[in-house]
Amino acid sequence: MERNNPSVKIVIATHKKYKMPDECMYLPLYVGAEGKLDKDGNPLDLGYIKDNTGDNISIKNPNYCELTGLYWAWKNLNTDYIGLVHYRRHFGKKILGRDVFDGILTYKELEPILKRYKVFVPTKRRYFIETLYSHYEHTHCSNQLDITREIIVEKYSDYVKSYDKVLKHTYGYMFNMCIIQKEYFGEYCSWLFDILFELEKRIDVPELSAFQGRLYGRISEIIFNVWLDQQIKTGNIKNNEINELPYMHVEKINWWKKSKVFLKAKFLNKKYEESF
Repeated sequence: MERNNPSVKIVIATHKKYKMPDECMYLPLYVGAEGKLDKDGNPLDLGYIKDNTGDNISIKNPNYCELTGLYWAWKNLNTDYIGLVHYRRHFGKKILGRDVFDGILTYKELEPILKRYKVFVPTKRRYFIETLYSHYEHTHCSNQLDITREIIVEKYSDYVKSYDKVLKHTYGYMFNMCIIQKEYFGEYCSWLFDILFELEKRIDVPELSAFQGRLYGRISEIIFNVWLDQQIKTGNIKNNEINELPYMHVEKINWWKKSKVFLKAKFLNKKYEESF
């Protein structure tokens, strides 16, 4: 990599040992490392950097999911662009007849377009028959979104119109996946965690199941779109400075099961209790 080329680090959030891309741009990060022990009672070591090092919120992982990795990246990385993906979900596309890992985005592919964009996001996820609000209402607890809106009204009132607009969309940039220029990454994280830390004070998580208790990671998926809409509205980030990248799953998805559960949530109000 030439010295004047933009530097990029993309954290791969993982809670277990897994195959990782052979690419220096990626940084596997063991999320939720705080308090995890091996069979001998020693701190569990996966061979990756842990999210309980440096400035961190690793202890919050059961409720924040991959966001403990996002926080760690914000506080402990210093590169021109910082990003987040998941051990089973990456930017890239599958190549017919090749190992699935051959299709994961490389720095060589990203570098030529880096300076043109401030934000890289995954292709929009479309719900078609659901808005972002109604989908959350059917699958989780909509009062969590209502309380989030209250916090935004109190702390960031200029974002309320974007919030109301985004929650009516039938699509969004989901999965907490992104690659963002450092300045804007810091601005986003400061805004996001200020809201989520306040939300913690107003939600009774122990009343929820372990799966439903992962609400902060889910809320952030939605309000990332709110933050981005506001940046566009104010001209801080222009539409042509945002680039959608294809994303891929490295494991097969049972689309039949996923669709069936989606429809049960929509029409029978059956809440999700597992990931798909």
